[in-house]
This record gives sequence, structure tokens and C-alpha cells, in this order.
Amino acid sequence: MNIAPFNFKGTNVRVITEDDGTPWFVGKDVCDLLGYANQSDAMGRHCRGVVKRYPILDSLGRTQEARVLSEGDTLRLIVNSAMPAAQEFEAWVFDDVLPTIRKTGSYQRPMTPGEQLLAQAQAVINVERQQAEQQVALERIETRVANVEQVRYLDSRPAGFESMTSIRERINLRLGLPQWVINAVMRDIPGAPLPFAMVRSKHADDGAQPYAIWPKADITRRFDRFAAECTFVTPERATHPDIQQGRFKLCQRNPA
Repeated sequence: MNIAPFNFKGTNVRVITEDDGTPWFVGKDVCDLLGYANQSDAMGRHCRGVVKRYPILDSLGRTQEARVLSEGDTLRLIVNSAMPAAQEFEAWVFDDVLPTIRKTGSYQRPMTPGEQLLAQAQAVINVERQQAEQQVALERIETRVANVEQVRYLDSRPAGFESMTSIRERINLRLGLPQWVINAVMRDIPGAPLPFAMVRSKHADDGAQPYAIWPKADITRRFDRFAAECTFVTPERATHPDIQQGRFKLCQRNPA
């Protein structure tokens, strides 16, 4: 359910719309607009529907259980009102508000010229931001493709280099990071390091594939920088702006 006010000649009447589009009018607002001095008495005498209440915030920010009215009970209050504006209010509700709710699922008051300009400007900003993000992503992909095309192949792993399997084991011991976070830092998030080279497997004749290697010192610096960018939410759980899945384990340990 959602609640939205609409303005009738300077007076707000709140309408609560259920998920299926059923509207409920806040009884106090309707009674105030139609000039009923005793709201409870008016709703008790004229309304015939099942009493239904909805929690709303009052002017002081307190949650109050407000009685809400169906279309039928709203109409009964209108036809029993002595206010000159009651007939005009009836036309507004049943010819404008309710058809709009049934068509769109909620009531949207017309935007002012200033709001229209603001909405248009925001739409342009959103498009430009999306285009900029796409361009950055494209440039990143092109850079990685160009670098991959220049990758070297070695027959053995040099000293001071490590494979992905070794990185997972060492960084887990060093920082306590789970495997999925290590994978993200190495492959997905901005600044992911490219492999230094590919090492041919000694079992290539049996179909084994080459594996990537990275400089151990560079990987250590990469993960130490990543850890420094994290924010701890508990003594051993942290978050990082580039990790969208939420908190993960992180604990400072002696270098391994």
C-alpha cells in the first residue's frame, strides 16, 4: 500500500492505494474538507462500510491509526454535506482521481512548470551519466583486450610470481578474505590486475590449459590497498564501495 495526498482548492486529502489499486480516503481529511465539525459522529451516521484503519504520521511525526473510507462511504459523506463545494468535490473525486488511480495504480497530481523542468533536467542528467559509465566500461574492456593480446607465454613459473590458487591461499591467510572477495578483487572491480604471463602446463599433451601468474609483490600491495579502502562494520566484518554483495570477513594478520 502507498499513501499520497492530492490538493483540492488548497486542501490536501490523503488517498491510500492498495496493491490491487483499491483506494481508501483518510476520513479526517474528507470530513474537514466537507465541513463536518464532529468527524467521528459524521462517519458514524453516514458511513456504512466496514471500519478500516491505517497507520499514518501526524504533524508531529507520531504514528496514528486513522480511519479510512471506501469510495461508497466517501460518496455518502459528500451527498450529506451542506458545503457548497461538495458537488464540485464529488466530480473531482469520481471523474479525475479515481479513474487516474485505476489507470495508473496511484494518483499523480499534475506537475508544476518548475517541476516539469526539473524532471526533464534530471532525465538528461541520468542519460548523460549512463552514457559516461558505458564509455568508461567500454574503454576498460578495450584496454584489457589490448593487454591480453600482448600476453606472453612461459614454459615455467619464475621466482616471485604466483598463480590464482596461490593468491587465494596466501591472501586468505594474510587478511582473512573469503575466496569470492579475492576473485572479485582480481577479476571484477576497477583496478583488477592483468596477468604478467601465462605458464604452459607440463601436462599440455594431456589437455591441461596454461595458467596465469602475477608478481607476488604487486598482488600484496593490491590487497593491502583494498583492505585500507574497506570500512569495518564489526571487528572482523567489512564493506567496500566496489563490493556490492555486502559485508565480508576481513582481519589484519601478520604478513605470510
